[in-house]
Amino acid sequence: MQITAPCVVSLTWRLEDAQGQSVEVLDPPMEFFYGGEDLFAKVEEALVDKTTGDEVSVALEPEDAFGDYDSDLVCFEPREVFPENVDVGMQFEGLPEGSSTPDMPADRIYTVTEVYPEHVVLDGNHPLAGVGLRIHVTVCDVRAATEEEIEAGTLGDSGFSVVSGPDPDEPLH
Repeated sequence: MQITAPCVVSLTWRLEDAQGQSVEVLDPPMEFFYGGEDLFAKVEEALVDKTTGDEVSVALEPEDAFGDYDSDLVCFEPREVFPENVDVGMQFEGLPEGSSTPDMPADRIYTVTEVYPEHVVLDGNHPLAGVGLRIHVTVCDVRAATEEEIEAGTLGDSGFSVVSGPDPDEPLH
C-alpha cells in the first residue's frame, strides 16, 4: 500500500542536528496517523506515495520542526515555589502555583535550566527550538486508517517529544 492520506504508517527514524550529531533514534517502529497531526508537514510531504521499505531524508529548518527559539518564554521564578529537590532538567506543565510571571503561557512544558538560592530559571521553549535538523525515516509498514483514527486525526503522541538531553541509543518510548 502506498502512503496517501488518510492512513497509518509505521516508521523508524534517526534524527540529527545540523552538525550530524544524533539527537534521537526511534527504533523499534512506531505508528503515526498520516494526514493529520502526528508528523511534521515536510516529513509528510516526503512520504507521499512511499511504501514499505522506502527511506527518505528530510532537512528541517526550525520553522518546519519545533519553531524558532523565543527568549520571551524564559522566566525567573522564586525558589520557594518549587519542591526542595528542584534540579536542572526537571520539567513542569505550566508554571508553579505562586509564580511571579502569570502572563507566561499556561499550556507549556517548562524546563528548569538553572537553580539558584533565590530563584529558578524556567524555559518554555522545546529543547530543539531554533535547531536545524535532519531526519532519516524508514517506512516499516503502511495500513488503512480506522474510522476512529480518521475521526481523531491522530494516534496520540506525535513521537516528536524530546524533552531532555536525549540518549541517541534509547528509543522514544
